[in-house]
Amino acid sequence: MELQQLQAQQRLIVRQRVRLMVNQYEVRAAGPDGSEGDLLAFAQQKRLAFKEQVTLYADDTKQQPVLGFKARQVLDLGATYDVTDAGGTPIGLFRKDFAKSLLRSTWHVEQPGLGVATGQERNLVVALLRRFVDYLSWLPYHFDFTVDGQPAFSVVRKWGLRDRYSVDIHDPRLDRRLVIAMAVGLDALQSR
Repeated sequence: MELQQLQAQQRLIVRQRVRLMVNQYEVRAAGPDGSEGDLLAFAQQKRLAFKEQVTLYADDTKQQPVLGFKARQVLDLGATYDVTDAGGTPIGLFRKDFAKSLLRSTWHVEQPGLGVATGQERNLVVALLRRFVDYLSWLPYHFDFTVDGQPAFSVVRKWGLRDRYSVDIHDPRLDRRLVIAMAVGLDALQSR
């Protein structure tokens, strides 16, 4: 999909495919009714990688890269992930706010010219239950990101056997590739 078409998307669906040694993700356009549309990107993440890196491709043949994100450090509790386009040009970054994440996970997404979008788990009670009651770690989490107090985008985990997320983009200035990287990153990195 061309960048201009991607930028027109207001709702995306991210679905995890569970495989033995890798996590795979499909990112699809979503219709107004929430139905799944065209495949926009396919990602594969190796589990237990030494340094976290995820590349998203145009499809599951993995022939044409679309974007990627990579950790700056090998081990960092508040790791920063640089997001680049297919050619390696920086798009922006996202990072976990370790101190604020002790009770409620908090992430920051930075896009040049836009500033910082801060996202936090929507429900404090669910966040606390997920952290402190082991058998409730499956509870879904929902993140709302804002820029200067205004809604930017949200990531809502849907109930089901496999992880599935609805991503609603409220700020038209946001680079959709950066939003996709953060949405995949939430699933891939949230439990770390």
